[in-house]
Amino acid sequence: MKVIRYLLAAILAVALLLVLAVGVVLFILDPNDFKPQIEKAVSDHTNLELRLEGDISWSLIPLGIEVNEVEVLLEGERFAAMNKLLAQVDFWSLLAMSPRVNTFVLDGLEAHLVMGPDGQGNWERIMPESEQADDSATPPAPETVADRDASPGTPLDFAVDDVRIINARIVYDDRAAGQVITLEDFTLTARQIALGQTFPLDLGFRFATSEPDFAVRGQISALLFANEALDQFAMRNLKSDFDLSGEPFDGRSHRASITGNLEAHLATETAAISDLSLRFANLRLNTNLNVQGFGDQPQLSGNLELLPFSLRELLATLGQEPVETADPDVLKRIAFATQIGGPAGRVELSGLSITLDDTVFDGSARYGLSDGAIGLTLNGNSINVDRYLPPASDEEETAATPEDTGPETDLLPLETLRALALDINLGLQQLQASGLTISDIAARITADQGVLKVERFGGNLYEGGFNANVTLDARTDNPSWLISSRVNNVQVLPLLQDLAEVDLISGGANLRVDLNTQGNRLSVLQNNAKGEIGFNLAEGAFTQMNLTRMACQGIALANQEALTVTEWGETTRFNDMSGTLKIDGTTLTNPDLVAALAGIRLEGQGTVDTSTSRLNYELGLRIVGDIHSDRACRVSDVVKNVIIPVECRGNFVENPAGLCSFDGSRFRDTLRDIAANIARQRAREEGAQIRQQAEDRVREELEQRLDEETRDRARDAVRGLIRR
Repeated sequence: MKVIRYLLAAILAVALLLVLAVGVVLFILDPNDFKPQIEKAVSDHTNLELRLEGDISWSLIPLGIEVNEVEVLLEGERFAAMNKLLAQVDFWSLLAMSPRVNTFVLDGLEAHLVMGPDGQGNWERIMPESEQADDSATPPAPETVADRDASPGTPLDFAVDDVRIINARIVYDDRAAGQVITLEDFTLTARQIALGQTFPLDLGFRFATSEPDFAVRGQISALLFANEALDQFAMRNLKSDFDLSGEPFDGRSHRASITGNLEAHLATETAAISDLSLRFANLRLNTNLNVQGFGDQPQLSGNLELLPFSLRELLATLGQEPVETADPDVLKRIAFATQIGGPAGRVELSGLSITLDDTVFDGSARYGLSDGAIGLTLNGNSINVDRYLPPASDEEETAATPEDTGPETDLLPLETLRALALDINLGLQQLQASGLTISDIAARITADQGVLKVERFGGNLYEGGFNANVTLDARTDNPSWLISSRVNNVQVLPLLQDLAEVDLISGGANLRVDLNTQGNRLSVLQNNAKGEIGFNLAEGAFTQMNLTRMACQGIALANQEALTVTEWGETTRFNDMSGTLKIDGTTLTNPDLVAALAGIRLEGQGTVDTSTSRLNYELGLRIVGDIHSDRACRVSDVVKNVIIPVECRGNFVENPAGLCSFDGSRFRDTLRDIAANIARQRAREEGAQIRQQAEDRVREELEQRLDEETRDRARDAVRGLIRR
């Protein structure tokens, strides 16, 4: 026991002697005496010039050092500076191998980082070039036995009573980009920092950029936690406020805030965001999110909600130009909400709800993190797209010349399309667009390895319906398009009136469209278009032309009389009209137009040039029966089955009412047909007169030779003979 007592006494004595020796050194030696040596050592081994202009002092209990007024120059320019550095460590904690920092204070830190026009930063020139080369060539230190034996899971035992960073400022000047980024007024305060327990943190800063002129002043407070193994972290009771100002906000200042809790467990690869709320102007975003797995296949669960807000109010608050729309009452209610889930590697949104004013979309969505596959199902009530378009102006009514549009560009990004994997199903109860009203819309859009399909795109339109399919093969740089569409009993007149304000024709349209083309520019697609459109209009009318009047004009000329009716109206009704349009580029050729009118059969052929909106048709009104009560328009054998010519030529958009008129140049052919009919009629009349004269002569001769009893029978026989 005495040996142990003496041994402990010896150890205590040695410790006291060490403390005494350190104390003597601290109190006897003045650290300011070493300033020249320190400054010289820095200049000898670096390209920096160190200036220790303030006092240097140290203490024993707690063991610490304080340095004041330090400036660092790099190539004659100020690189860094510091007003005060105070670092104090509990001396006895060092002896116990569990370091405890009493105080760490960094006051007035300033650093200037400059990226030159050549792309080199000034911090890269701190070390001399020879030493930089030596450092880059130095192989990594070999692993020692102690390194291999050290357990990575050994808890780190340390504590810090007080950490303060006051009024720090860092400037990053990118002279090549003309951008200056500043972090200033940076203040950090933390107390009672220790692993395994929660400690408070307060942080303040101002962040600013020169291009654009933008600044954020922030204030953050939270309770932080880290366990001894440094594999579990938490930030609780996060409260942060940010004042944003500058050019993006028209020089105004706006407040944003973030509150909530965050946790992360590295060992279990889990993380959680709870009760996170983001606020900015009239925006409110709330979310809870859990993450399982930090690799390529994480599993997410939670919810996300963007509360209703007015985009117009937001833009006005930010000092931005308002969105000009035809209806000034739109964009006043926008909202989003969804539940987040799905298996590992896929994000699924269920209970998805998107609100745009009076329109509400409900559905679901999914996204594959590994393959980027997107799935979406959305069904909405109704939307009027025209309300969101820019308001019409007089300037827009002036047609733009081709020079105004600039050079033509590609319609679609082919590389992006080839990478898409889509499966989208859309439904909408009612859509109003370009004046059209379409109901019960449904469509499926798929994309796989460069082949994009729009399938079952259909709906109800003006008392009828339509269905279309489109296939785009973008696997080559000259993509091909295949379009097929069927239209059933769509009323043409209200459709044309709403779509283009054209009042030209009415009736229930039935269309069959089969079209293919190639290219990725509009002009190329139009020029390469090939296909056919079959059409039929039932129970319709030409609303801007009276074909009956045109037919009667021709009949009156044939009858050599004048029409007495002056009011004919502007409509020609028909029972059925059908034909085929052959598509060859921008030219549509119709060789077989047929329509049944009252007493008239309409026959025609012609072309439509879609690039110039011009019509070039030759129509024939074949007279097949009585068509009007005007005596000059009576249909006799002379005019029956002849064709009254009509021509339709001009711009069908600018002048639909003046397209068609009586074709006098082709009426000569009609006159020849009429002359032939007259000749045939006269021949028939003359033949009948000759037969009658012969019958009369024979009858007179027989009457003289026969008596009264046989005269009647002989008369009948002679008549029969003459007829034969």
